[in-house]
Order: sequence, then structure tokens, then C-alpha cells
Amino acid sequence: MVSRVTDDYAAMVMAGCRAVCEPAFWAGFDRSSAQGFYDYFCQLTDYEPRRAAQFGLPHYSWLCLNPKEAENTALAEEVLAMIPSFLDRPNVLGIGEIGLNKNSRNEIVIFEKHVELAVKHDQMILVHTPHLEDKWKGTRLIVDMLKRNSGVDPARVVIDHVEEHTVDIVLDAGFWAGITLYPQSKCTPSRAIDMVEIYGAQRLWLNCACDWGHSDPLAVPKTAIEMKRRGHSEAAIDRLIYGNPLRFLSQNPKFQILEGQPPA
Repeated sequence: MVSRVTDDYAAMVMAGCRAVCEPAFWAGFDRSSAQGFYDYFCQLTDYEPRRAAQFGLPHYSWLCLNPKEAENTALAEEVLAMIPSFLDRPNVLGIGEIGLNKNSRNEIVIFEKHVELAVKHDQMILVHTPHLEDKWKGTRLIVDMLKRNSGVDPARVVIDHVEEHTVDIVLDAGFWAGITLYPQSKCTPSRAIDMVEIYGAQRLWLNCACDWGHSDPLAVPKTAIEMKRRGHSEAAIDRLIYGNPLRFLSQNPKFQILEGQPPA
């Protein structure tokens, strides 16, 4: 949401959204210093929650160095060293979105260091998988690395941006699978519901990708409409759209949404 205008918050409230969970992500350019990340983490944990609260939305965040900036390992080490000082902030859910971008050696090293950090501090993990032609290989590498770390609980890890050729890799390994609704490089509502109908909804959740490009913060409620058009029941829609993320995120006691009451 750091890339969105306040009208997007108002639209999400009108559409029935109950909370925002924002991962640390690439700024559209490589940051030049660890101080830039420090300021960004302050933005995610201080300013943005206050902006969202003006519209009645709780705002939660995840913290990390995005894999697109992992090639600079010296910078990455500096950023990793400062993350623990933010983990006790009231809106921080865990470490993410970590992962791979081009499946490079440096990305793998920094990914594993993020995982070690999450395990050491008992944090949930949100994982980014690569785009397009690198996705299958990157997803396979990510799953294998996570499984090698005995401290990782698959039930507390969501591997995001799954598509038709990777969703089974994630689910079969016991992790949660995130389907990212994005107009170009990720998934459409119809493709997302195809996957739900094939694989079931037990450990699947849907999320919007909002950034400086062509993206839609209302993609999840629009996908609920697509489900209804296909004949899915209101109960099934609610379990997928609302119940699944609530079930996963509630593993962190910081995540609180008062049932039966408007967001606060």
C-alpha cells in the first residue's frame, strides 16, 4: 500500500475488506543503502498503519530484503542485521516476501539467511516465487531449501504466486499456497478459481498484488464475484476469501480481527 493512494483504502473498505497485510517488496529501483531499508521498515510499521487506520483498516506487514536486491550480499547482510529490532512492532507478522527472482547463487544464500532469521525468532514466513519461465525451477529450489531446515513448520509458511504448474509442488510439501491476482505476470480470477476447483481450498488463499504498475487492490473481491458466477456457495466463497487467510494469519497472536464488528 505504500505505492497506493488513499482512494484505494476507501475502495477496499467499501468492498468489505477487513485488514491489509503488506509484504516488504521491491521499490521499483534498488535501494542504495541499509538506511533506505531502515526508513522503509519505519514506513511499514509506523506511518502506513496510521494511514490505513484513517479508513478503519488494520494494517499488518512482513519484513525482509526482497530477492531482487539480494545480489548485493554486503547490503543484504546489513539489512538482515537490522530486521530483529522491528520484529516486536505490533503490526509485524513475520519475514517476507523472501524468495528467489532469477534463481541465482546469491539469492539462494540470502534466502537461506532469511529463513534462519525467521526460525531463530519464531516468525511466520511469506515466500515470493519467480516469474514466468523461472517459476517451476525456483519453486522447486525454495521447497527443497525449506524442507532441509528442520526448524521450519510448513503450516506457518505461505509460498506465494503459485500457478497451474507449481501449486501441487507447494501443497504436496505441506505448505500454504498463495494465488496472486495480477493482470499480467501472475494470475487472473478465472485461472485462480480453476486451481481451487482442481486442488480444493484447504491450504490455498487469494491475494492482490498492488504496486506502481498495472495492479488492482480489489482483485480478491472481484474473484469472489467470479466464484459466485460459477455457482459456488456463499459459505465456500467465505471460507476461501476470508476464512483461509484468517486461519493462517491467526497463528500469529498479533493478528486480531474482531468478529461481528466493523474493522477498528
